[in-house]
Amino acid sequence: MKHPDEVKSEFTRGWARKAENDYCAAVHLLRTGIEYRDVVVFHAQQAAEKYLKAFLVWQQTEFTKTHDIGRLVRLAGEVDRPLVEVLAGAADLTPYGVEYRYPSDNPEVTGPDAERAMDLASLVRAEIRRRLPPETLP
Repeated sequence: MKHPDEVKSEFTRGWARKAENDYCAAVHLLRTGIEYRDVVVFHAQQAAEKYLKAFLVWQQTEFTKTHDIGRLVRLAGEVDRPLVEVLAGAADLTPYGVEYRYPSDNPEVTGPDAERAMDLASLVRAEIRRRLPPETLP
């Protein structure tokens, strides 16, 4: 039987690995051209969401199924208050998780939109990775 700390580390690592995959996909697609901007912002949102969930798992903070980055930041802020201020802008990623994923009347994602989404995802990634133990990171 595994020790509870080992299970917690493995579960956190699973979330962090999925987050890193989304982050790397977004970075790669951003470099390839403008026709993938909607996919870039989706993966940027997913990376931020999954990194926040990895942090919450590590902190053993329950969360509901959600794509709301602002909600996840607020939950993370309950155990690490500075995150609320540092990651306040990350909530702007939320619409890219669902609303821009499917055909709609949303405006087209611009190059600056994609770059800002990547900046926000990079910020979330850096702040969360700094707060997680090395053994939980991919």
